[in-house]
Amino acid sequence: MWSPTEEEKYGVVICSFRGAVPQGLVLELGETVQILEKCEGWYRGVSIKKPNVKGIFPANYIHLKKAIVSNRGQYETVVPLEDSVVTEVTATLQEWAVLWKQLYVKHKVDLFYKLRHVMNELIDLRRQLLSGHLTQDQVREVKRHLTVRLDWGNEHLGLDLVPRKDFEVVDSDQISVSDLYKMHLSSRHSVQQSTSQVDTIRQRHGEACRMPVPHHFFLSLKSFTYNTIGEDTDVFFSLYDVREGKQISERFMVRLNKNGGPRNPEKIDRMCALFTDLSSKDMKRDLYIVAHVIRIGRMLLNDSKKGPPHLHYRRPYGCAVLSIMDVLQSISEIKEEKDFVLKVYTCNNENEWCQIHENIIRKSSTKYTAPSSNYGLIISLQLLRGDMEQVRRENPMIFNRGVSVTRKLGFPDVIMPGDIRNDLYLTLEKGDFERGGKSVQKNIEVTMYVLYADGEILKDCISLGSGEPSRSAYHSFVLYHNNSPRWGEIIKLPIPIDRFRGSHLRFEFRHCSTKDKGEKKLFGFAFTPLMRDDGTTLSDDIHELYVYKCDENSTFNNHALYLGLPCCKEDYNGCPNIPSSLIFQRSTKETFSVSTQLSSTKLTQNVDLLALLKWKAYPDRVMDILGRLRHVSGEEIVKFLQDILDTLFVVLDDNTEKYGLLVFQSLVFIINLLRDSKYFHFRPVMDTYIQKHFAGALAYKELIRCLKWYMDRSAELVRQDHIQEAMRALEYLFKFIVQSRILYSRATCGMEEEQFRSSIQELFQSIRFVLSLDSRSSETLIFTQAALLNSFPAIFDELLQMFTVQEVAEFVRGTLGSMPSTVHIGQSMDVVKLQSIARTVDSRLFSFSESRRILLPVVLHHIHLHLRQQKELLICSGILSSIFSIIKTSSLEGDVVEEVEMMVESLLDVLLQTLLTIMSKSQSQEAGEYVSCLLSLLRQMSDTHFQHLLDNFQSKDELKEFLLKIFCVFRNLMKMSVFPRDWMVMRLLTSNIIVTTVQYLSSALHKNFTETDFDFKVWNSYFSLAVLFINQPSLQLENATPAKRKKIQDKYGDMRVMMAYELFSMWQNLGEHKIHFIPGMIGPFLGVTLVPQPEVRNIMIPIFHDMMDWEQRKNGNFKQVEAELIDKLDSLVSEGKGDENYRELFSLLLLEKIEQETWRETGISFVTSVTRLMERLLDYRDCMKGDETENKKIGCTVNLMNFYKSEINKEEMYIRYIHKLCDMHLQAENYTEAAFTLLLYCELLQWEDRPLREFLHYPSQSEWQRKEGLCRKIIHYFNKGKSWEFGIPLCRELAIQYESLYDYQSLSWIRKMEATYYDNIMEQQRLEPEFFRVGFYGRKFPFFLRNKEYVCRGHDYERLEAFQQRMLSEFPQAIAMQHPNHPDDSILQCDAQYLQIYAVTPIPDNIDVLQMDRVPDRIKSFYRVNNIRKFRYDRPFHKGPKDKENEFKSLWIERTTLTLTHSLPGISRWFEVERRELVEVSPLENAIQVVENKNQELRTLISQYQHKQMHGNINLLSMCLNGVIDAAVNGGIARYQEAFFDKDYITKHPGDAEKITQLKELMQEQVHVLGVGLAVHEKFVHPEMRPLHKKLIDQFQMMRSSLYHELPGLDKLSPACSGSSTPRSNVLVSHGPMSPESIKLVHRHSPLNLLGSVRHSSSSLSSHTSSETGNLVILTDSSMGETAEDMYHMQASPSTSSLSSTHSAPSQMINSAPSSARVLVKGAGLTTLEAEALYLSTEQIQHGRQPCKLPHAAPTNVPHLCPGGTTSRGSPSLPDKYRHSREMMMLLPAHRDRPSSAMYPAAIMENGQLCQQRPVAGA
Repeated sequence: MWSPTEEEKYGVVICSFRGAVPQGLVLELGETVQILEKCEGWYRGVSIKKPNVKGIFPANYIHLKKAIVSNRGQYETVVPLEDSVVTEVTATLQEWAVLWKQLYVKHKVDLFYKLRHVMNELIDLRRQLLSGHLTQDQVREVKRHLTVRLDWGNEHLGLDLVPRKDFEVVDSDQISVSDLYKMHLSSRHSVQQSTSQVDTIRQRHGEACRMPVPHHFFLSLKSFTYNTIGEDTDVFFSLYDVREGKQISERFMVRLNKNGGPRNPEKIDRMCALFTDLSSKDMKRDLYIVAHVIRIGRMLLNDSKKGPPHLHYRRPYGCAVLSIMDVLQSISEIKEEKDFVLKVYTCNNENEWCQIHENIIRKSSTKYTAPSSNYGLIISLQLLRGDMEQVRRENPMIFNRGVSVTRKLGFPDVIMPGDIRNDLYLTLEKGDFERGGKSVQKNIEVTMYVLYADGEILKDCISLGSGEPSRSAYHSFVLYHNNSPRWGEIIKLPIPIDRFRGSHLRFEFRHCSTKDKGEKKLFGFAFTPLMRDDGTTLSDDIHELYVYKCDENSTFNNHALYLGLPCCKEDYNGCPNIPSSLIFQRSTKETFSVSTQLSSTKLTQNVDLLALLKWKAYPDRVMDILGRLRHVSGEEIVKFLQDILDTLFVVLDDNTEKYGLLVFQSLVFIINLLRDSKYFHFRPVMDTYIQKHFAGALAYKELIRCLKWYMDRSAELVRQDHIQEAMRALEYLFKFIVQSRILYSRATCGMEEEQFRSSIQELFQSIRFVLSLDSRSSETLIFTQAALLNSFPAIFDELLQMFTVQEVAEFVRGTLGSMPSTVHIGQSMDVVKLQSIARTVDSRLFSFSESRRILLPVVLHHIHLHLRQQKELLICSGILSSIFSIIKTSSLEGDVVEEVEMMVESLLDVLLQTLLTIMSKSQSQEAGEYVSCLLSLLRQMSDTHFQHLLDNFQSKDELKEFLLKIFCVFRNLMKMSVFPRDWMVMRLLTSNIIVTTVQYLSSALHKNFTETDFDFKVWNSYFSLAVLFINQPSLQLENATPAKRKKIQDKYGDMRVMMAYELFSMWQNLGEHKIHFIPGMIGPFLGVTLVPQPEVRNIMIPIFHDMMDWEQRKNGNFKQVEAELIDKLDSLVSEGKGDENYRELFSLLLLEKIEQETWRETGISFVTSVTRLMERLLDYRDCMKGDETENKKIGCTVNLMNFYKSEINKEEMYIRYIHKLCDMHLQAENYTEAAFTLLLYCELLQWEDRPLREFLHYPSQSEWQRKEGLCRKIIHYFNKGKSWEFGIPLCRELAIQYESLYDYQSLSWIRKMEATYYDNIMEQQRLEPEFFRVGFYGRKFPFFLRNKEYVCRGHDYERLEAFQQRMLSEFPQAIAMQHPNHPDDSILQCDAQYLQIYAVTPIPDNIDVLQMDRVPDRIKSFYRVNNIRKFRYDRPFHKGPKDKENEFKSLWIERTTLTLTHSLPGISRWFEVERRELVEVSPLENAIQVVENKNQELRTLISQYQHKQMHGNINLLSMCLNGVIDAAVNGGIARYQEAFFDKDYITKHPGDAEKITQLKELMQEQVHVLGVGLAVHEKFVHPEMRPLHKKLIDQFQMMRSSLYHELPGLDKLSPACSGSSTPRSNVLVSHGPMSPESIKLVHRHSPLNLLGSVRHSSSSLSSHTSSETGNLVILTDSSMGETAEDMYHMQASPSTSSLSSTHSAPSQMINSAPSSARVLVKGAGLTTLEAEALYLSTEQIQHGRQPCKLPHAAPTNVPHLCPGGTTSRGSPSLPDKYRHSREMMMLLPAHRDRPSSAMYPAAIMENGQLCQQRPVAGA
């Protein structure tokens, strides 16, 4: 049985489950599940990812976690009971995992690896947090690391910023909007924060009092690799300030053995020190780490004779330095130690040993010697920050290594309470000693002891440096042969405080002999006491001590013998009567100097301080002593703080009248001293003193009296320094006053309570008096008032100990109220006043609701004044955010209605005004602050507050102004994006507050401004706001992840729907006023309906029906709605809005509404039209935004452009798309198409001076100017596209305009341009393009291509294979159809893409120019392939049984003619097929066409040679003649004879008699033409080619013979074959002796179906089909089978034909002959190679295909048809179809993806080899 679970409610999947059981729930590893029921090892529940799908899963696949269950039962919710940071990390990692993989796919490799590293860190930190083994500090640190990494990742992945408080995500419902804003700011900054944060004490407003961050250097000596010493060494490290020339730290001492290792084996890897308490100021000093190396051994290192081996001396060896400035940057950036090598330099002269470090730093290289190698001291450094406790906590490993704490000399910047220190630093400076009769100077060693008063040597009171234990005696190092040694060695004397008084130092001087005995001979001593007779310690100074003579026999047992002697000059002056018979005599010529520095928290060197503490000993000097207190240093005062305070209050009690004011001043001085950051940490010491040790029960009276006296005199005195000091000390003065009163009350059981209260009230009157004074004329008074205001809020807590909350609040209200209300009292004073108010608001007093009700009015009054004047906005916003924060917190616990009411009345209007001003200046930071304040206020407002607000407006104008303001602010808030994009929490809360507020205000709008008082401005503002709101990016939940979407919907719902209902409701309330918003609101409402939210669409789309209905009622039509809807739809869809669902919904909802209307037909028509427009717009957008090819984009654009022109007649939109299309053509380098496109706009303009407005990129200009500019641009594009024939008519049109305006300069320019174009036509090479028919079948194609066929103009050099490949790459999903048959319905309706592609042949529209003689082929070439609207495709097939002996009998041709919607070229490289016609050509008709085409070709070629249009190279004629004659000889014509001249054929086809006669005549004509051709050939043939000519003559005779019987009249030889024969009169006309020059061909009749023949170049009668088959290739020799190309195109090719030749492709310019179309001629003695070479060399001059006429028969005035069909004298003009029709459909242009191939002329040598020959002229 399934039973509900009690404890097992929440778990994590630890093993993926595939759900392979009935009702199994598929679960992935790591998913979380909510468990509802359990049964025998199974659970039933849901995955948190898919809460709607329930299922079962194994219990052992789930790791259970504790959870809180609320609302138990069917709708229970479960929240895991774990740390919120852990929960966040889990959810974030799941979200990142998806995005992380996408980074790899998008090749963002750097971020991919960084994120992986961070994710691993998060997993590790999360594991640590879950382990439960961390201390509180460690937990806090781990959480900090986690949140920093979470924020970093979210920012880099573009996810939302998470606001936090104490590392946990905040609940926006629990805090004010102002606090939420601040948390967003701090979360943003946390991403850049360093990993170690320093806790700082910061006051919220005013001066920030924070403790300076101490720095510490961790130094570790790794090794000393300088092995040349061979003796033990002591290394002393210290910090040295170059500028000050002094050491600033103690020394760190390391003792090393002769091998460079530590002398103490326990010190291995533990030779490290921490130089502490360096301030920021120290870090800016020019500091060096200095290391002095002292060796312990012989006197001279390399001289074993100097001194006995058992005696060791401390001797100077070398020094090393390291500049901290140089390495600071590198050690600051890393968080671990960094190694450095320090070279050890040796001193050249021991006399300068004390300066060696300075010499090295200054690079005085003559005074030291550099080491021979780079080895030396290897140290590591690390920079640490924070107080010592923090450093210990963060770096436990350092302290585990036994680090030596090495302190600064003197106190740090911050002296911590409880930091007890008693160190005397003594520096052995120098000495001057006599030679003492010696021939050489002495080797002097100083020994020092610390002796107590009883003569006992104090143990362990001398420290040479940290790192080594203290010792009882100190031995200086010895300078060799030096009577004036300079040591400069610092020794620390940590003497116990109780032994300090009475102790003295004794210095003994010995000469260290280097003779054999090596004795150390005592020759003198010096001493100094540590404390003087007056109780002060030795002053921080250099002390020159007297040296007394003595020897080894002298005894120091009785120290009294020398202590009575003067130790120095000052001492000598104090005791003049010294007996002369003492044991010790002073050596007057010898001196010894030491300097001392005391760092003690217990001892003082100050006489004045001692005098104060012992004031009773000097009763007559008390006034002077009190006056001198302010001259005592702060360090001394804080050391003896409690003693000094006790003394002051005792003095006060002793004589209040006499000493009161002086004690007050001293107290003020001490209190202000503690305000210094250096002593700030002593404030707790003062607080503790007041609470626990202060005993001045009567002091309050005098303190109040003095304070009041000061305040009352502030109006009179010019100098007010002492008054200002008293004001600054106000906080602690009140602490003393209150504590004193408490002590007095306890002692007297509350006596004199009234007097105390009245004295306080009087004091407050004095405070008010000071603040009310006009300070504009007195700068000193301003400072007094400022000091008072700064200190004032600090006394509230003290007053609350003695008075009730209400009483204190009244005091404060009165004081704040006494401040001048004007804002112009001076900016600095305004700031101070507001800062005082700010601290009042932040005080504990303000947290009580009783005090808030009293204080709020005065606080709000001052803020209101400043906001009105726009002064000190940042401070005001800080105060307001504090108030809102407090009120939000209070509202969770109690009632704040009254306070919110106050704030609404005082602030709402001025806040709106302030925000409008700020937003107009784009001050983002201030805008953010004030927006959060406004939102906080609106959020706190309830129904009652809104009702009161709206009721309080005196007039509708006031209400209108308020509504306009608040709507404007809301609109700006959404438009300006005050909050960054990733502040999603803030943005959603803002939207929620706005929609709630609008719901309250909409009723007021409807109630007050609908009927007679309708106000368009307010309503328009409201609608604009609603539209902006719904369109906000942050509310588009479709773009969010599923988890985020659910989270938002659970918290706020879909706020777009809420606002849409509100908007619709308000629209319905408008009634007849709706007409005012037509057409203005159509665009905005359309934008709302395009939001991809079905409910919003369902609500809003019917509004359009409403608009149509109201306009229909008013105007009888809805033209405005129609026009605006279409205009706006275009721009909105292009912005990415709308989808297919919207199109269907739009149509469905509106058609349903319109069905009921009287204007149903026009409505339905309009909706259908808009729906079709949407269909095209969506296609266009999809093409533009995707990675689509230019072809698709162009096709889409033309489709849309034509729709705007033809269907909805939107000229402006039409022109816009003309320019978009033109730009696309230019980008694809389709210059001709770009020109035709721009021509569409040009033709809309007239040559008039009508002014045109600025439009697109065109400036304001006249229509004439714009048309002129367009014409010039179009001409330029035609030129770039080499379509000069199209540019020439425009040149003429411009010329006419210039001529009419007498603008001869422009006229000259355009005429020259026209002339240049004619030159270009004649001189420049142009390629004839191929044309391809493409069918797009299947429903997967875009709407504008679906199930349509197009003809495309190919790119240069592009053949069928390349074009097909290009189309398949543009439509990668498409399947290429392998047959040319029309597809059936199954293909047309399938959900796929099929492409059907084959080549087609152009059919020129008019052929006059192609038939004209002497027209160069360069000109004809243009007309063959331009202005083409019809194309042909031939498919050969056999009808009936195939005759194997002669295929021609049954070979039919299926001819398809395609007619396009527009001619090519045009505004596109392809157009749709408008009509297709299919005819079948019989075998006989095909034969007629083939023979006639060949005759035409021969006539043209012969004519060209006769007219000398071709020069020099006769190869083309040779090849053509050879092809025809050889084919005829080998059976070509004979096959036709067999097939069609057979009696059986004639009997069976009696209707073909005329056609058979025609074929016979054509054959007869061919013979005559060949005769003329041979005559011309004989004239021009090269001598080397004579054998070929003779062979042609012989074959021609054979051909004539074979045709003799069939074609009578061929029995006479042609003139080329025998010079005596006369041709038939109907073929040749002779006026005398015949010669080749005089022979002219007469065109017998127009060729049959000439349109299809003008491009043929097939050889003789043997060609059975024409080149228009396009993709059919027939080889020239029957021995050569079908080519691969034949197979590819799957076209039939007769394989048994004995014909020698077929057709070639259409003739082209040089370089364009297709390999698939070459004619290979074999026979007549030509090898294959020879024939190919002949073809190559002649292809370049093969142009003529037109018939020729006799010169005398050709009329000189025959008009020729131009491309456009107009008549002119043989020059081009624009076709009418481009002048008057712009309804052009197109397909996309192809890419130029095929490389050029060069054809070159070649000649044929006799041996059959190819040789290079010069090109034919004109080729």
